[in-house]
Amino acid sequence: MSRSPSPWLYIPTLYFASGVPYIIINTVSVIFYKKLGVDNTQIAVWTSLLYLPWVIKMFWGPIVDTYSTKRTWILYTQLAMFCCLGLIAFCLQLPNFFFISLAALTVGAFISATYDIATDGFYLLALSPEQQAFFVGIRSLFYRLAVIFGSGLLVVLAGQLEGYLNNIPLSWTLAIGFSAVVLAILCIFHRFSLPLPDADKPRQLQNTDKIPFWTIISSYFAQEKIPVILAFILLYRFGEAMLVKFASLFLLDKPEVGGLGLSTSDVGLVYGTFGVISLIAGGILGGLVIAKYGLKRCLFPMALALNLPDLFYVYMAYHQPSLNLVYPLVSLEQFGYGFGFTAFSVYLMYISQGEYKTSHFAISTGIMALGMMLPGIVSGYLQPLLGYPLFFSLVCLLTIPGMIVLFFLPLKAEAQKKSPAH
Repeated sequence: MSRSPSPWLYIPTLYFASGVPYIIINTVSVIFYKKLGVDNTQIAVWTSLLYLPWVIKMFWGPIVDTYSTKRTWILYTQLAMFCCLGLIAFCLQLPNFFFISLAALTVGAFISATYDIATDGFYLLALSPEQQAFFVGIRSLFYRLAVIFGSGLLVVLAGQLEGYLNNIPLSWTLAIGFSAVVLAILCIFHRFSLPLPDADKPRQLQNTDKIPFWTIISSYFAQEKIPVILAFILLYRFGEAMLVKFASLFLLDKPEVGGLGLSTSDVGLVYGTFGVISLIAGGILGGLVIAKYGLKRCLFPMALALNLPDLFYVYMAYHQPSLNLVYPLVSLEQFGYGFGFTAFSVYLMYISQGEYKTSHFAISTGIMALGMMLPGIVSGYLQPLLGYPLFFSLVCLLTIPGMIVLFFLPLKAEAQKKSPAH
């Protein structure tokens, strides 16, 4: 590999630029649609469908791997993402903003998923194996900082602007526009800072060098107890996937319809800042616990840590506590989510073995995204029908099937003790 700048110069910003579009598309969109008067069912159903590109990104991964360089893919997808966010910001001022912004978010989701493929590929090509191991934690940290930037800082900024301007659409136009400018700056920065690894070249496939796509797929689904594994991936977070789609809507909704009536800025702080910090802390602790005790011993306790705090939302829906109590309850729920999700991530790596480890992990994460999309769509119809108290009670009941599956999961006692890469 040719002489290149230190990964400290570009790895943090590459993964920050990965997290910003993802969190705006899948989380912040829920909040600004709510503030712009879209009803809960439409928000939950349509924003849940935005997970689809991450479900199916494995199908165009070989295209990114074959045509042009990963560096080129990174730069052009960042530029395209800047254009998408700029369009979203602009169209929030229009009477038919919902259709246009949803179309732009859909295109942005495909662009963001493609950027993720290119960035992960570039990471493997530009860094030595030792550097790859060292920067796993760094890239994860900056991805999480992007989550705080999107669901925390941007939401708080929009909330403050709502108060100053007394104009909700304009406030969100400025907030989303600011995120577009940030991505434009990162794109320019990466144009000059990204190295040119010798290994980052377009692949010239010959007839005898075709990507064994169906071989990879069939080898994944030929694993021992694959129906149980699929049930685990789809059901482990089923309840949480329903809850997360309505958590911010519940915090924003007026008390007369069962919500807590928090301001936009409060939601940015409660859920997008303190909640995400708790999520990160839970993930770090989860990695340390698995490293010490092993996955087999930790899986069920971590599943309980993930699911039991959902009861806090049942309590809040019935009693509508003050803001001072909402902060710790949401933070504890997010901490449990981060702690319990660690076991889920480690198991996905545990089953990604053999010749096609990377592809198997990509298939698993695609199914994982499906496991977020489907419950989100279902929740869009159930919550308006049941109301928040019964809806959150149902969420708690729907965590049970995922925990039952754990007892049938293929997992050897000597499973590796390792923390997740993502």
